[in-house]
Amino acid sequence: MKTQAFYKVPFGKATMEFGPQPGISFSVAEAGGKVPLPNPASVLSDALRRPIGAPPLAESARKAKRVCIVFTDSTRACPDRLLVSGILGELLEAGIHGDAITLLCGVGMHRPSTSQEKTEKLGEDICRKYNIVDHDARNPAQLVFLGNTQAGIPIAVNRTAFESDLIIATGIVEPHQYAGYSGGGKTLAVGAGGEDFIAHTHGPSMVDHPGTRLGVINANPFQDALQEAARRAGLSFIVNVVLDSEKRVVKLAAGHPERCFFSLVDSARKIFEVPIPRQFDAAIAGVGHPKDVNLYQASRAVSYLHFAPVPVVKEGGVYILPAPAPEGAGEGLGERRFLDTMKGAGDMASLLAELRVRGYPAGAQRAFVMAKVMEKRSVIVVGSKCPELVK
Repeated sequence: MKTQAFYKVPFGKATMEFGPQPGISFSVAEAGGKVPLPNPASVLSDALRRPIGAPPLAESARKAKRVCIVFTDSTRACPDRLLVSGILGELLEAGIHGDAITLLCGVGMHRPSTSQEKTEKLGEDICRKYNIVDHDARNPAQLVFLGNTQAGIPIAVNRTAFESDLIIATGIVEPHQYAGYSGGGKTLAVGAGGEDFIAHTHGPSMVDHPGTRLGVINANPFQDALQEAARRAGLSFIVNVVLDSEKRVVKLAAGHPERCFFSLVDSARKIFEVPIPRQFDAAIAGVGHPKDVNLYQASRAVSYLHFAPVPVVKEGGVYILPAPAPEGAGEGLGERRFLDTMKGAGDMASLLAELRVRGYPAGAQRAFVMAKVMEKRSVIVVGSKCPELVK
């Protein structure tokens, strides 16, 4: 008797196991294997002292009176405790002490981070010694307007960051539906950007643009806007990582925002870009913690498959999303806008037509994206702690 095969997909901080029924043709797509760094702290130290396209961090910092480190929020698995700790060590070597340093959590349009999340991100020692603040994209007092991009997108960034003599940003280089790959200037431009910039870069014309696609970084208007905004804001140094499916660091680099970012994209492609031989009737995909803490973030597992060069699932097919989503749709303003837009929708084609005409505020782009997915395909969420909300 043939034993039924079982497979696992990410689900929260663990996995969900499932077994397809006998007779069903089934394929597995997995990220490419790459050996994790045996000593990320040592690689980080070397990267900060021999960065790509920039002077050593300690050298760059010596003339700075104020430094701002922009780090990712709890929805990103970036190992910020490691990265920020290494950065602070180099700043201390340059004579920059705690009262001259601000740690800015780039929450974008997400909710503010909690004290516990800050501690989990950075560690108790850093939280005790340094000034840590959350960005507020909707507070004019926190923003500095820097004009428009060449494409006419209004740029605004966090005032504390802009008024610092040295801005450093952390981040993960991983596939991103709009940017092609995240990382680089995105932590500052979006994470610590103004609501108008976020709304324009996530608006219907940008999302519909053929260059705004997963894995595409050249001739991508979203990526172009990120880079232009980061340059205008004065971002001069980044520390970025590439993680494997176990959230282990497999590549780390520091230095000039664009040169460092592009070098890591080359490494990330070898891990994340997997050939899909044909379209399928159904696809099962999970993103795991921290992305599946809410439906807003977890739905990326579906939209990323859909907005591959060719949608993974055929018209009339189904995407199956395992996600616990303990926070429901999400607690931030952007997440609430996503929920409100989806709840008020009739059929997906009508919703898309309406949103293309009237536009939508930042956060509601996820409703626009998911409407594009569900216009001709279905989505099933399994394992959710909010089944009524899902319905």
